[in-house]
Amino acid sequence: MFKYLISILCLFPASTSFATDRPNVIVILTDDQGYGDMGCHGNPWLKTPNLDRLAAESVQLEDYHVDPICTPTRAALMTGRYCTRVGAWDVIQGRQLLQSDETTMADIFERSGYRTGMFGKWHLGDAWPYATRFRGFQTVVRHLAGGTDEISNPSDNDFFDDTYYHNGKPKNSQGYCTDVFFNELHQFISRDSDQPFFAYLPLNAMHSPHTVAEKYSAPFEAMGHPEKRSKFYGMIINFDENLGRLFEVMQEHNLNDNTILVFMGDNGTAEGNGDPKGSGVSIVHGNPINLEAGFNSGMRGAKGSTYEGGHRVACFARWPGKWEAGKQVHQLTSHRDWLPTFIDVCGLQRDQKEPFDGQSIAPLLVSNLGQDAQAEAASTPEGWPDRTLFIQRQSDTPVLGKRSGNGHNSPSYAILTEKWRMVDGALYDHASDPGQNHDVAADHPDVVEELYQNYQQHFADVFAEGQPFARFQIGGQENPTQFTVRDWHPVKTGKAAGRVIWQQSQLGDDSIFINGFWAINVIQPGRYQIRLTRHPDDAPDSMKATVARLQIGDQILRQTISPDATSVQFEMDLPMGPARLQGWLTDQKTGKDRGAYFVNIRLHR
Repeated sequence: MFKYLISILCLFPASTSFATDRPNVIVILTDDQGYGDMGCHGNPWLKTPNLDRLAAESVQLEDYHVDPICTPTRAALMTGRYCTRVGAWDVIQGRQLLQSDETTMADIFERSGYRTGMFGKWHLGDAWPYATRFRGFQTVVRHLAGGTDEISNPSDNDFFDDTYYHNGKPKNSQGYCTDVFFNELHQFISRDSDQPFFAYLPLNAMHSPHTVAEKYSAPFEAMGHPEKRSKFYGMIINFDENLGRLFEVMQEHNLNDNTILVFMGDNGTAEGNGDPKGSGVSIVHGNPINLEAGFNSGMRGAKGSTYEGGHRVACFARWPGKWEAGKQVHQLTSHRDWLPTFIDVCGLQRDQKEPFDGQSIAPLLVSNLGQDAQAEAASTPEGWPDRTLFIQRQSDTPVLGKRSGNGHNSPSYAILTEKWRMVDGALYDHASDPGQNHDVAADHPDVVEELYQNYQQHFADVFAEGQPFARFQIGGQENPTQFTVRDWHPVKTGKAAGRVIWQQSQLGDDSIFINGFWAINVIQPGRYQIRLTRHPDDAPDSMKATVARLQIGDQILRQTISPDATSVQFEMDLPMGPARLQGWLTDQKTGKDRGAYFVNIRLHR
């Protein structure tokens, strides 16, 4: 034990001063790439030599879990806390905003003397105070919303030659999205500086729409894969090439030995799996492979699922000379663990009072001196807890999942321990049934009861303060403030109950009649100008409405407008404090109301 503790302590700086010999850190987060979507994990079609190299040079976390969808994973990674605790547990509906009082990973690195940069997909808010440049990142190149082509972004973005936001200012970038974000990362880490750096590369690839140059997808179409999966796999090949170029840049600038490089996916595969009963086959190395079933490393479920395939992902952590290359860690770990781990190994100054839900996994990353590889893989460091972790899929208003028979009646959950996995009341022995095929809940009612009680306690804990809105701040540092339909809390009435749109093509769909409200907080009282539109300013079009209404708090205004009007403007005196903002546009043909999809609100200075 003494010898083991020495090996841990050797990783920690003697003090937390701004020492230049502290390690740099790069965190790469790919979108929708599951555990099986790479060659090193046995995929029979994908050849990913650079990912395979990274795995071989890294500690590999083999029981590593994130959230089942985009935003929650990003929120938990950045804070070390459950997404449900920090306000960002969905991808839309106003629940994709990370509460403004949360301390982020970038905040802590910046306060500890690191220069910080982020390149790619944030998906935790676009306006002040939620946007990346207000959350500890000094250099930012990113798209808005959850994808480069989604509502909030320029309407002609299509993954190629798109407009991204450089420290908040729009700028056209030439090239394919993944290439652009990697190139920005290269420039950032290559810069001469006396400071160590923290670089965050959360890519929008391999998220839909699956768009990539044909040279990457054509080989998979030739194998017989469906078009979506072919493009999905092609995006992975492009990523792998970019990873290889990153290795070259790091070598050129002598960054390898003193840089921690962490790679992970943000949820289970989006397109790598398929129909397990499909009859289509592919011949790989002379053997028939069920092509229609895809490849998901034997796991049940995919993106969005609380089964293992929805949240168990790859995680490789490389630090040459410090963490053992090729070591596999089989203890239960999660994305919430990285922030406390970085605080430990980088000597960061933590000034937040809120406790982490994750814990430092430094003891798992260091080799146990004197043990052979097989013994080490089977061992658990002394003092390492038998952890219980929780996975939840929640919507606008969270609901406690049922003890059993959850189905589609309420949001889904999973409870993870080293031995057990419980999904919506079904119980699986993880060691003997990793594919989660045999529900043994009836054989272990005491285990089911204990785990469900733990889940109830967890739910009450993370929602101890209720479910407060992360509100748009009006009249503050940014003026005007803009937000869109994808940010509203849906009004749950009628056939469109709970619906929110996020794709550009949906804006002009005259068959859609939905509405919702935005949660706002007026920081400075005064006279405000509020402009409502159905279409973005860079692609104006008729609202096809005859009447527009606006309500903020108790105040309601109404205007008659021309059907060919592209916008409508109101003025209103707003008091300080929280309120709800909602707009209505009465359709010229049907007389039905739909919400105004875009809001621009400006304080008269």
